[in-house]
Amino acid sequence: MHQRMDQLVDRVGKVEGNVAAVQEDISEMRPVTDDVKRWKLMGLGAIGVVGIGSMALGVTFADVIRRIAVAVIAR
Repeated sequence: MHQRMDQLVDRVGKVEGNVAAVQEDISEMRPVTDDVKRWKLMGLGAIGVVGIGSMALGVTFADVIRRIAVAVIAR
């Protein structure tokens, strides 16, 4: 019985050590994960700005082409 208790104590000690190591790894990963989330949000914002700018540029070019076509046809 004492031998099994000793084995159980050893196993629990190893588990506690592994849990502590995993918690340390997770605490080291947290800043990296936060940075990646921030980069993703910044990237999505930049894509939105580029999309709106591209849309405005496309509308401007379409209007210019329409005005040129009206000027050519009106002659």
